[in-house]
Amino acid sequence: MQDYRKLKVWKKAHELALAVYEDTRCFPREELYGLTSQMRRAAVSISANIAEGAGRSGNGEFGRFLYIAMGSAAELECELALARDLHLLAPERHGRLASHVSEEKRMLGALIERVQAARTVNRKPSTVN
Repeated sequence: MQDYRKLKVWKKAHELALAVYEDTRCFPREELYGLTSQMRRAAVSISANIAEGAGRSGNGEFGRFLYIAMGSAAELECELALARDLHLLAPERHGRLASHVSEEKRMLGALIERVQAARTVNRKPSTVN
């Protein structure tokens, strides 16, 4: 178990969630339970899954939650494109958020690789009789 608040990837995910909340405030009221809610949930899910995985025991569990966070980042990426194409997000806001999501996905990918490598090193070879 580790303190998720010390992880740079969690800090960036938290910043991303705050930015998504800020940029979806201008969405039409009829989207409150639609795209606004979906985007906010996906953004929060990234940091929440990093935190939950860090609170579990072992790298296997942590890795599983990092993959879930990666899925939420991909979902948010798709929703950002939809918001842009529906003209709910100005191009500059979309670009800023999309760039932030891309950075988050790169960081998650690198952390997943490190966690997997640590799992491989820590595995005990099976005994053959």
